[in-house]
Amino acid sequence: MDDARQRIVEAAYACVARRGVAKTTIEDVAREAGMSRATVYRAFPGGRDEVVNATVAWATLDFFGRLYERIQGAESLEEMMERGIMFAYRSIVEHEVLQRVMQTEPDKLLPILTVESNRIRDGIAAVLAPYLGQRGLAPGVDLEDAADFLARMILSYISAPGRWDLDDPDQVARLVRSELLAGVVDPAQTG
Repeated sequence: MDDARQRIVEAAYACVARRGVAKTTIEDVAREAGMSRATVYRAFPGGRDEVVNATVAWATLDFFGRLYERIQGAESLEEMMERGIMFAYRSIVEHEVLQRVMQTEPDKLLPILTVESNRIRDGIAAVLAPYLGQRGLAPGVDLEDAADFLARMILSYISAPGRWDLDDPDQVARLVRSELLAGVVDPAQTG
């Protein structure tokens, strides 16, 4: 992303944090970025919707960069998943902008997240696949199918943990081992 687009996206993020998605205008973003409206429109010809979409994509990439750093050095599939689930859950719960928008304007954010969800799921599956391959799959389990299944389940639990306390390492370890990986990995191999 070039410098002008980056400044605009960061400015849009700051505006959404203060005013919400619905009340953020191109004028607000331009003022926050220290640019003219014309400069914003040159960088984002699609206007406000394009700026908002780029801002969500930027925030998503930032999150996954931090998640990737958190799971680095995990020595097993189980440890990687536990670290990742706990980090992701805590990051979402503590993300002031996301929580504010979800409470006040979910109708503005949910369509964007729905579009992004395929990329997010695919990204998680891509990270899981090498660990699954090293761990060893249960007989008859396809690597791509297993990675996709686990990515979908992880996203589901992060957004709606049900009976699981995703801040408790012991509960997350039980979730990973007894529900997520059961039937997916080869029980003969220890993780």
